[in-house]
Amino acid sequence: MPEGQIIVTGGSRGIGAAITAELSRRGFTVAALSRSGEAAQGYGIVCDMTDEAAVAAAIRSVAERGPIVGLVNNAGAQKATPSAELSAAEFEATMRLNATSVLVASREVYPHLKAAGGGLIVNVGSFFDKLGVSRNLAYCASKAAIGAMTRCLAIEWARDNISVIDIAPGYIETDLNKEFLASEKIRGWLSKRIPVGRPGRTDEVARLVGVLFSERIDFLTGETIYIDGGQGMNH
Repeated sequence: MPEGQIIVTGGSRGIGAAITAELSRRGFTVAALSRSGEAAQGYGIVCDMTDEAAVAAAIRSVAERGPIVGLVNNAGAQKATPSAELSAAEFEATMRLNATSVLVASREVYPHLKAAGGGLIVNVGSFFDKLGVSRNLAYCASKAAIGAMTRCLAIEWARDNISVIDIAPGYIETDLNKEFLASEKIRGWLSKRIPVGRPGRTDEVARLVGVLFSERIDFLTGETIYIDGGQGMNH
């Protein structure tokens, strides 16, 4: 059985819940951080990821239960707004949840991973990090920032045997977007844009994360791995 705990932010639903379930299935003890504090697997902790002090306190509480060997920065949100109407406040709110929380959680978990002799941080980005997407300036910028932070942390913390990887999903069907993706118009568009002909599933993203933690390929660090059915490279 794997030893040590893995923290999953935004772990109560969607991709985060699937990751929590997959890591638990693989034998890891998982702490799911979310506003609701719910966890289908492992245990849940109430945490607002935009509150720096709350994130630090939540990670300390996990450490009190035992060694921490991993972190999945999954918490995030998307809101479409025309760029000409995008306020600085809305832009900064998106960046704070999607990107700043990655910095804060990684920084706070760092000493615990170092004390455990190393570990793995997986950041959940998006294939929007390399695309120009109308009405999604803030979201795209936040996901591009995750890729940059992944590279910087990987280089800086390699000496501590800490690997950092960015997983960048494409369109993934979740409970939150299931109705949107089920429409005939959207299905038709996606079947043309995604080479594999369909949106991804949460379990597919979760299994990729699970493999990274189970195999722990230390020489793999700083990279962005796209899981988008080939859409991001489709001409």
